[in-house]
Amino acid sequence: MYRKILAILLCGLMIFLVGCGGKKNTGDSSQVSTDSKPEVTYYTNNLTGEQNMTDKDKVDDRPVAVMVNNISVAQKVQTGLTEADIVYETEVEGGITRLMAVYKDISKVEKIGTIRSARYPYIDLAMGHGAIYVHHGQDKTYAKPHLRDTQAFAIGENNAGVRIRNEGLASEHTLYGYGEKIWNWFLKKDYDTKLKSVDNWQTFADKDKKVAFTDLADTVTVKFSNAYTSVFKYDAESGKYIRFFRDTERKDYYTGKSELFKNVFVLETSITYYPDGKHKKVDLSSGSGYYCVNGTYTPIKWKKGSSSNGLKFTTADGQPLEVSQGNSWVCFHGKTFDPKFEANEKAEIKTDAVSGAKN
Repeated sequence: MYRKILAILLCGLMIFLVGCGGKKNTGDSSQVSTDSKPEVTYYTNNLTGEQNMTDKDKVDDRPVAVMVNNISVAQKVQTGLTEADIVYETEVEGGITRLMAVYKDISKVEKIGTIRSARYPYIDLAMGHGAIYVHHGQDKTYAKPHLRDTQAFAIGENNAGVRIRNEGLASEHTLYGYGEKIWNWFLKKDYDTKLKSVDNWQTFADKDKKVAFTDLADTVTVKFSNAYTSVFKYDAESGKYIRFFRDTERKDYYTGKSELFKNVFVLETSITYYPDGKHKKVDLSSGSGYYCVNGTYTPIKWKKGSSSNGLKFTTADGQPLEVSQGNSWVCFHGKTFDPKFEANEKAEIKTDAVSGAKN
């Protein structure tokens, strides 16, 4: 009896093993679990603090700084600003402003423009990032000598740039650059494309930390001259600021996307004329200003100094400023006009999200 029971149990066990594990693996991918995915390592973009780079070799690449046309008639054909890590804006001659867009990996930007000529303060700002400076032309008196202090690329037609005559604009407003072609040009011409050291542009907060302050402002107005005013309106849904020129929302000419920026810096400085009475001299030594993020703002101090130094921010009492991860728009305005901060009456910031110094 015992032997019969044991035989029955052994027979059942063999049937169970054949049914569950006896099938051979034929090598068909359908037999492999689809739950496992290749592990991706992300690296930090030192201009934004975000861990969004997948190519380790790109981490120590030099950024590329591109001069972008901002004259009012050509603003409608601007492109590539939405993909910039940092954009600088300050006054040049005639009360207009010009922009400089800085990219950690320009090869991923399809088209940038329109591209215009170099000006002295922008060369200084590019050098502070260790960036390769891209321009088309320069003022011969002040910018041209300063270009010798850095590695620059004078873009033109057929060498990573092309003129697209659209919107009936004059030819000086029609030059665009292609990001991948620009970078390949640097490699082909043996440009120095690596940074000596990779330092974060600012002290960035942790990814999940909401940087905010006690003073509210969902609209920030920066007046550069009687003709030029930049306005940044906070969009709570995206958590970023939408850029306007006066009352007109600026959108990418080719993609139609709004220009969204996580951080807005409003920096006051002395802007005077060079001896020629035409070109503007922007003091980049140090000063005070404001940092705007998440619909709030706080007073800060800034310092740059020599051309090779990067821009650094502190709180009003001199402590390191913690900056939210993400892209930034940096305004340098003169002392003639004060910036304006307006808060929607319904605006509210929870106290547990407030960080940094109070006003």
